[in-house]
Amino acid sequence: MRHTDITQRLAGLGGAKWEVHLKARELAAQGRDIIELTIGEPDVPTPDALIEVAADAMRRGRTGYSDGRGEDGLRAALAERYSRSAGRPITPYQIMCFPGTQTALYAVLLGVAEADCEVLVGDPMYATYEGVVRSSGAEVVPVPLRADNGFRIHADDIAARITPYTRAILLTTPHNPTGAILTREDIDALGELAIAHDLWIISDEVYEELIFDTSEFCSPLSRAKLADRVIVVSSISKSHAAPGFRSGWCVGPEAFTEALLPLSETMLFGNQPFIADMTEKAVREGSPVAEGMRQRFAARAERLHDRLSKESALKVHRPEAGMFAMIDVSATGMIGTDYALHLLEHGGVAVMPGASFGETLDAWVRVALTTDDAAFDAACDRIIRHAAQLQLETA
Repeated sequence: MRHTDITQRLAGLGGAKWEVHLKARELAAQGRDIIELTIGEPDVPTPDALIEVAADAMRRGRTGYSDGRGEDGLRAALAERYSRSAGRPITPYQIMCFPGTQTALYAVLLGVAEADCEVLVGDPMYATYEGVVRSSGAEVVPVPLRADNGFRIHADDIAARITPYTRAILLTTPHNPTGAILTREDIDALGELAIAHDLWIISDEVYEELIFDTSEFCSPLSRAKLADRVIVVSSISKSHAAPGFRSGWCVGPEAFTEALLPLSETMLFGNQPFIADMTEKAVREGSPVAEGMRQRFAARAERLHDRLSKESALKVHRPEAGMFAMIDVSATGMIGTDYALHLLEHGGVAVMPGASFGETLDAWVRVALTTDDAAFDAACDRIIRHAAQLQLETA
């Protein structure tokens, strides 16, 4: 039977990136003692108060069809929130609600790019970015993010890859997988390029509320001269420990959201009203769990850095935000994928190969900071013992 071009464009971009994670689950199911540091799942449950809002809304009959843009109350709450953070008026008509950031990204990319277009994306990148870009028919143009620049995307590297086919720059700030945050100067330099070449800037800001104490966040949405070309996507998945509720949104120029509305209506015609009510409360009242996650993730990243630096030849990149830390495993003489498989089999720790996120991280692995302290510290012990074993084997 025949298949469409999109299935070919997306071939190999799904579960193949999660080989180590899936193998770890298989080993654990067989009874092996595996500490899983692969998935970026919040380390606390969704707050009871939010669950109660959703349950009460269902009992009140908030289970019918929704507006294609999203529920009025949620869009009003988001407009108020982004007006405050952007320092300029954001209207509810600039907001569209989707089931999670992933769906928002998929719709936004379909709205800005198509066949014969190019989208510039930092390498490393979140594992699904290549898929959402290719779904539109556009090509991904990787822009290497260098460790010596803190894994922040550099305007000169963007400029060198702009062609007449370039349509957009896809950013993640704070960044997954490295935890890097773009500075105001970074954003201003990227903004100048976007204006000069008439490009969209798409900014994934799902980790905005998980920024560590020593860092400062700046969104492209706060730069008034970029108002007609910036689209922000986010959700409550990370900030409110609610990934399974799939509640996200995009913020962009009114002309863009108006043009995107028929696409959204064709895809799903709005998300669930009872989840919108829950999300409205989350947006208006803030997160009761984000501060605790920030503190725990920052402390775990610091312990990982200090211990591995002192007790092994492995090098840890300190993240500025988010749920992950990166380990440079080049001292082992192995690429990240081989190291991750070896660590899983011989050390009992599951980590993500850096290559799952792009070629730039071929010699790195990503470690989730979301496991409880006892398990995380035990994982550090195992990683250090495994590194010592590798040195003995290669001596």
